[in-house]
Amino acid sequence: MNRRTDRTPAQAVTGMVDHVLALAAGWTAWDGTPTHVDDRVYTPHKAIRRVADHLVDHLAELEARLAGEPPLPDHWHASTVTTPADLAPFTREDLDEARSRLTRLARVWAVRLDALTDEQLDESPGDGWSFRELALHTAGSAYYADAVG
Repeated sequence: MNRRTDRTPAQAVTGMVDHVLALAAGWTAWDGTPTHVDDRVYTPHKAIRRVADHLVDHLAELEARLAGEPPLPDHWHASTVTTPADLAPFTREDLDEARSRLTRLARVWAVRLDALTDEQLDESPGDGWSFRELALHTAGSAYYADAVG
């Protein structure tokens, strides 16, 4: 995976969060019926949880690799599990919380990515995708929100 776009890695992540939050603005009218996409079930809470978890997971990986440490192993249940909390109504307060949480996470990503040189983005330390590829992969988290619509 060596994709380049016209967007910077930071713009890819912040743009994804903007897209997710734009969709989430309509979820306060969600009727409680989960959406089935591929072989998974999605709800507003699950989409927000998965986007936030994905941002946290890969940010932790990036920071560990920059520090010369191995990233923590991934033990997320990811989208295979739908929790009782995922099935709760999505209220205006939930939307406010999602905006605060995801906007802050996107900002942390943007600050970190913008501080890296192009060489660091493309020739990243440790095993795994380059940090540019990692950011573009993380931007794919829009999938969860798109699944809810």
